[in-house]
Amino acid sequence: MHRYISFFQDGKSIDTMPLSATIGRARVIEIQDTESIKVAELEQYRIQMGERLLFKTINSTQYWQTDAFEKNFVFISQEAAEYLGKVRVQTIGVDYLSVGGYFKDGPETHRALLGASIWIIEGLNLASVAAGEYELICLPVKLTGSEGAPARAILKKL
Repeated sequence: MHRYISFFQDGKSIDTMPLSATIGRARVIEIQDTESIKVAELEQYRIQMGERLLFKTINSTQYWQTDAFEKNFVFISQEAAEYLGKVRVQTIGVDYLSVGGYFKDGPETHRALLGASIWIIEGLNLASVAAGEYELICLPVKLTGSEGAPARAILKKL
């Protein structure tokens, strides 16, 4: 059993998130690596400051098809999280329950992203979504003082 982890004592709460973080143009990037999202794969996409990025991996096509929790899901490596922080992306979304791995880079990836003021969307199912440009609308429930909240994410192809 895992206990709840707070990544920053005085971190931003979901009620302070600007709507621009999760409403607007977003790019879905299909990740080929079946272990983790790594810098070498991200570099080819010429990621720009302020982008909203959603990462589609094998998680969408394999792990959302079962009720069992998959511990070996594809996650964002700590190094890739630090790279995204240096690029200063605005928001990232992943297609499983955590940006960080279960066995590796869990808290480290969260700290790297949140420490760079990157907003995180977890739990996306991108199985029927192709790589490309979309309009993203993702509105979390506004819970005062909460580190996260349930949300519904909608993509419209551009």
